[in-house]
Amino acid sequence: MMKRLKLYWNLLRKPSVHYSLGFLTLSGFIAGIIFWGGFNTALEVTNTEQFCIGCHEMYSNPYQELKTTIHYTNRSGVRAECSDCHVPHGWTHKIGRKMEASKEVWGWIFGSINTPEKFEAKRRELAEREWQRLKANDSLECCNCHEFDSMDFTLQDPRASQAHSTALADGEQTCIDCHKGIAHKLPDMAGVSR
Repeated sequence: MMKRLKLYWNLLRKPSVHYSLGFLTLSGFIAGIIFWGGFNTALEVTNTEQFCIGCHEMYSNPYQELKTTIHYTNRSGVRAECSDCHVPHGWTHKIGRKMEASKEVWGWIFGSINTPEKFEAKRRELAEREWQRLKANDSLECCNCHEFDSMDFTLQDPRASQAHSTALADGEQTCIDCHKGIAHKLPDMAGVSR
């Protein structure tokens, strides 16, 4: 066993007999660039609305709900896509969210929400998971577009102005505490504080 390990170690630490160390280094560098470019391209493709609504479950259920909200059609013409609200913009947070979202592929494979009835049955669980995530990251995705420092409280209705200037400013609450259901239909809210 020790001989075999020593043989493998010698293979790893000696440069190739047939290729120079410079060639191997350059090849590794080029391969790294190709890998990194492919990785980032795949990451960006999975952030597009077309990718998100590419499966029947997302197109038929949450996407149809989004189309009826101000985040889809509004006077300013600015539209939020799925990834704007469900994927952080910063690279580190984005990678973490992508890893977390890879579990959601199981739901797609096994068809856990492939009909409106199944989706409705899981709506509360899905919503609570998303609310928890947004609460934990201080509504990071909301803040990518809605900056607290840029809010003009005089243009807000009195209730919103009061909430934003107190609870939000003090850090007692975050966006999702008051804005549940802002882009999707709310589940049965029995027992949920609003």
